Parts: sequence; C-alpha cells; structure tokens
Amino acid sequence: MPHPAPGWIDRLPRSRLIAEYSMWSADLIRLADDLDRIAPHADILHVDVADGVFAPAFLFFPDLVARLRAATATPIHVHLMVADAVLLSQVAQFAEAGADLISLHVENAAVAAQALDLIQGLGVKGGMVLRVETPVASVLPWLDRLDMLTLLGTAIGVKGQGLDPSAPARLIEAAGLIKAAGRRILLAADGGIRDATVPLLRAAGAGTVVLGSLAFGAADLGARMRWLHGL
Repeated sequence: MPHPAPGWIDRLPRSRLIAEYSMWSADLIRLADDLDRIAPHADILHVDVADGVFAPAFLFFPDLVARLRAATATPIHVHLMVADAVLLSQVAQFAEAGADLISLHVENAAVAAQALDLIQGLGVKGGMVLRVETPVASVLPWLDRLDMLTLLGTAIGVKGQGLDPSAPARLIEAAGLIKAAGRRILLAADGGIRDATVPLLRAAGAGTVVLGSLAFGAADLGARMRWLHGL
C-alpha cells in the first residue's frame, strides 16, 4: 500500500505555493485518469467530507479515500464538515482508510480536544478549518496542536462561489498568529480560487491553495502549475 514517507509534511516546499488538489473537482467517472493526470503536480490531495447537516453538501466517504490510498503515495488531506455527534467516528474511519492529515472545524469546539487527541493517537497529522464568518482568533486555543490551518474564502460546502472580500485580511491575521506561534503551520486558502484571486491570497500569506476547476479545467496543466509556482 503506497504511503507518503515519514516526515512528508516537513518536506513540503517552503519557497513556492503548495498545490492541494480538490478531488471534488475531479471527473468522478474518470477519477483514475484524473489522478494520473495530476500526479506530477499535486503536493496534496484534498478530500471534502460533508454530512448534509454541518454543511449543505453530502460527500465523500472512507471507501473513496481507501481507493485513493491504494493508488497513490501523495498525501491525502481529509476535510471533515460534519456535526459534533459523528466527528470522532469520522476521524477514526478516515484515518483507517488512509488519510495522512485530517482537519476538523473550529466550530466543532465542543469535541475538538477529543478529536485532536484521537487524530494524534492514530498517527495522523491534524488541522483545523474556519468558516468565512468565524473570527480568526477563535483558533488560538488549538493552534499549538495543528499542522495546518485552513481558512474558507466562501460559504461552506457550495462550489463555484466568488471569493469573500474579507479573505485576504483574514489570511494576514492568521499568518500573524502562526508567526507568533514560532513553528511551521501550513496556512491554506480554500474557496474562491481563481486566476485573479490566487495572487492576492498568496500575497496575504497563503502557503497552499485548494485547487478545483483552476487546475482540473486547465487545458495545459503544466503551464498552470508553472504560473502557480511563480507567484
């Protein structure tokens, strides 16, 4: 079973944007073909999970992650958008399926400590995500336990929206908190990722962006990635 090598997160590039590919934007009928296409370019695979309650969408499931794990050693990041009542079971299932990094939401605060304990105990990297309306400072109680912090730039669980105007300022604030923490925590921007917005997000401190149609819809993916790496 392929897996990223130990210490993979510490070896992610520091001098360029990290490319995190959202499997929600892949062609689900030809998923294996899309996985092969992005293999030379993807630093991380991003798998959204939503229960239809915490977020309006309903997607994806552990069997999909298990099949991705069997096909690739690229790190898999699972973003859980689920209610508190099922969060711990979802963490366990996706860790067993092969996730390398699991992010819960700051809005899961009632069970966040338990979830982060479980993630750590299962040997998986941990992250947190903030809805666009959630104050950035609300992550402070958990920051020293995180490997990644993701800020949503659009309403949760809905594709194709424009970037919220507050997104760059929120990234700047988050980057300041990470700098004060004194260690590397990946700062990710998720939602509203377009050719006109990525330079703004990068300038505001994003170390990685979650790529959807910007990558999967590119006629020349190599050229698209050269542009991204040059920002």
